[in-house]
Amino acid sequence: MSRITSVARSKRVQLTALVLLALVLSPIQASGEDYPARPIKLLVPFPAGGATDTMARLISQGLSTRLAQQIVIENQGGAGGTLGARQAAQSEPDGYTLLMVAATNTFGTAPRLYKLDFDPVKTFAPVGMVAVDKQVMVVAPSVPAADVHELVRYAKANPGKLNYGSAIGIGPHFVMELFKLKSGANIVHIPYRGGAPMISDLLGGQIQMTVNGKSVLLPHITSGKVRALAVAGAQRWADLPNVPTLVEAGYLDAPYDAMFGIVTRAGTPPEIIAKLNAALVDTLRSPETSAGFARLGIETKPGPPEEFAAVIAEEAPRWADIVKATGIKVD
Repeated sequence: MSRITSVARSKRVQLTALVLLALVLSPIQASGEDYPARPIKLLVPFPAGGATDTMARLISQGLSTRLAQQIVIENQGGAGGTLGARQAAQSEPDGYTLLMVAATNTFGTAPRLYKLDFDPVKTFAPVGMVAVDKQVMVVAPSVPAADVHELVRYAKANPGKLNYGSAIGIGPHFVMELFKLKSGANIVHIPYRGGAPMISDLLGGQIQMTVNGKSVLLPHITSGKVRALAVAGAQRWADLPNVPTLVEAGYLDAPYDAMFGIVTRAGTPPEIIAKLNAALVDTLRSPETSAGFARLGIETKPGPPEEFAAVIAEEAPRWADIVKATGIKVD
C-alpha cells in the first residue's frame, strides 16, 4: 500500500513540476512563437484625418495581413499627443499596444511642455521608422501675400491681424514660432487638437494659415484652395519648384521635416519587436503601400529599430533646445 502511495505521490510531483514548467515557459512561447494571439491596438495620439492618422491607416492592412491579426486603430487626441502617449505608457510590455509617433513631438517637445508622469525615452521601445512627411507653410487665398517675404511685410504692417492653426507643442507649432522670431512677424496662434479639424477651418476661412504635412496639404495646394509660400525642409519640392525653403528665404536656421515611426512599451520581448519590425518593413516595401504613400508625397523609411532609435536620440535634444528658444508654454 505504501509503495502505491509513494508511486502516486511521485506522479503528482512530476505532474506539478510539468504544470509549473508550463506556466513558466508559456509567456516565453507566447512572446515569440505564438505572438500575436489576439488583435493589436495601434494608438494614434491625434484625431482621425490628420497626417499621423493617415499614415497609420496606410500601414494597418499590411501589418494585419503579415501578422495574421487585426490591427485596431484607436484615435486618442489631446494635449499635443500626450494623452495617447500616456495610454500607451500604461499598457503591458507584450506587443499588443503600439503607438504611432512623430519623433520631434513625443520625445523632444512634449516632455518639456507637459508634466508627464513617464519618461518617453525610458518608457517606449522603437519598433521602426515609418516615413518622413515634409512640411509646408500655406495661406488661405484671402491672405494678400504671393510669397513668404510679402507675408512678413503684411504681418508687420498689420500686427495681430493674421492667425495660424496648429496643435500645441508639435513640430509645426514650433516651426511657426521660430519663423515669427526670425522674421519679427506678429501672427496669432490658434490651438487645435489635431491637423484634420485645423485644415477644415483653414479651408472654411476660420483661420488664415498653417504649417503642416505634405500628405494632407498638397491636394489643397494643387486644387488652389490654399497657397504654398515656403517648405520647411532642406530642399525645394519637385512638386513645387518655385516655392523656396524657409532656410533659403532666411526664416529658419535649420530644416525641419516630420519623422514618424512606431513604438511599443519598453520591456517588450525582443523577439516580438523583431516580428513587428519585419512586418512593418515588409509592409512599407510592398507595392500597394508604397503607392499609397507616394500618392501623398510621403517618403517611406523602412529599417530596423536601431535606425529609429538613432533618429529619436538626435531629435530629442535638438527640440528640447527649441522649446527653450521659443519660450512656448502650456497650461
